[in-house]
Amino acid sequence: MAEPAIHTEDLVKTYGRNRGLTGLDLRVEPGEVYGFLGPNGAGKSTTIRLLLDLIRPTSGRVSVLGVDPRRDGVALRRRIGYLAGDFVVDGRQTARELLTYLGNLRGGVPRGRIDELAARLDLDLGRRIRGLSKGNRQKVGVIQAFMHDPELLILDEPTSGLDPFLQQEFLAMVREARAAGRTVFMSSHVMSEVQQTADRVGIIREGRLVTVARVEELRERAVRRVEIHFDDPVTEAEFSGLPGVSEVAVTGTTLRCRLDGRADGLVKAAAGHTVVGLLSEEPDLEELFFGYYSREEDTRVAA
Repeated sequence: MAEPAIHTEDLVKTYGRNRGLTGLDLRVEPGEVYGFLGPNGAGKSTTIRLLLDLIRPTSGRVSVLGVDPRRDGVALRRRIGYLAGDFVVDGRQTARELLTYLGNLRGGVPRGRIDELAARLDLDLGRRIRGLSKGNRQKVGVIQAFMHDPELLILDEPTSGLDPFLQQEFLAMVREARAAGRTVFMSSHVMSEVQQTADRVGIIREGRLVTVARVEELRERAVRRVEIHFDDPVTEAEFSGLPGVSEVAVTGTTLRCRLDGRADGLVKAAAGHTVVGLLSEEPDLEELFFGYYSREEDTRVAA
């Protein structure tokens, strides 16, 4: 089996009496896009800073691209493209001057590569950083992460400030990186962008992983709001008690319910009638977190 691109074992980070991470076990395989999800304060940025040796762990082990970031940090960071969640740079330089400077630190990046990415993201390289909007500064951050074709991309809330069109362009860049065999580790609050790009997703809460699953499994197990319109009236009794179905409400020919997990039982019951229309509302990220966190609390109580 190939060595993981990122591997942490029982990783702990404390800040005085507060804990940032509480025994994080993380494994990211080479060539995959790994979505790292969690609410503010869950430990996402702390994890990323530990991977890059920007801060040091209290205990536990970290391996990135097969090496210890603490011992080989300078050489390792040349192989990584990193976009911080709070991308801040010297505002006196133009975008081109900054990107050229950062490229030289990594051993040189062809000017044509910078121009290509700037054109894709519609960035004026001649403008000074301090005169750019938040969205345009974020474009600079995206370019500096991608421009040297790194083995590993570590991206912290990468689409913050980008308009919807450019978010899609960014996601295309992530898919291209994966197709080229590169690894992408991406923290995000935006479920839709993770669903479009990630192979697997890890959900973190209070400094430890709540679950790790493939995106397809995550969507299959997620709680959804379902509304079905029938040709003729139906009754609540036909749908109450079906596996995963709850909060059933019927108004004439319209059924509304909550679906937790697979839709098989609900679909088979609905097939006994003529279905005019069906709406399945994907959960937002907070609902997804709540669902997993509730399951975790139930497990703790049962134990």
